[in-house]
Amino acid sequence: MNVCVFCSAADLDERYVKPAREFAEMLGSGGHTLVWGGSDTGLMKVMADGVQRAGGRLVGISVEFLAPLARQNADEMVITRDLAERKARMLAAADAVVVMVGGTGTLDEATEILELKKHGHHAKPVLLLNTAGFYDGMIQQLRRIADDGFLARPLNEMIAFADSPAAAMAALTGGVGKPGESA
Repeated sequence: MNVCVFCSAADLDERYVKPAREFAEMLGSGGHTLVWGGSDTGLMKVMADGVQRAGGRLVGISVEFLAPLARQNADEMVITRDLAERKARMLAAADAVVVMVGGTGTLDEATEILELKKHGHHAKPVLLLNTAGFYDGMIQQLRRIADDGFLARPLNEMIAFADSPAAAMAALTGGVGKPGESA
């Protein structure tokens, strides 16, 4: 499976790094391909290192202004003109999408992917990995958006939530959890 992971390129605290490393190793050892933003910094580097070390493939999709930070030994590296093209190429290359901890760029990616799914532009599974409760507020907001009628389809058809790397992997591979439920 090609798993697109949206996450931070920042160096983060171990409470975020350790679960990312675990998830990366699960992806790689499962024979999956990581489709990611291509940067060889921060959490993106942790993910790429873990997947590669465990035997998985790396497909990086970077953007011109970040090309100097692109990982040199990815199996494949694409450099796009802008962030919009980058997001589109990442989604096109993916069988599933996982949103991990990140800043405004990650939030932008997550909301665009959900908006596209809401309007039927893709039907790929989307999972939010809520490491250390990072996305508790976002999950609450998404539930309110759904409850107050702002979604054209049920939230559980749009996104799944997982609190651990193991639960995320199980949800992706059909082990546990249904979209929109906490795994």
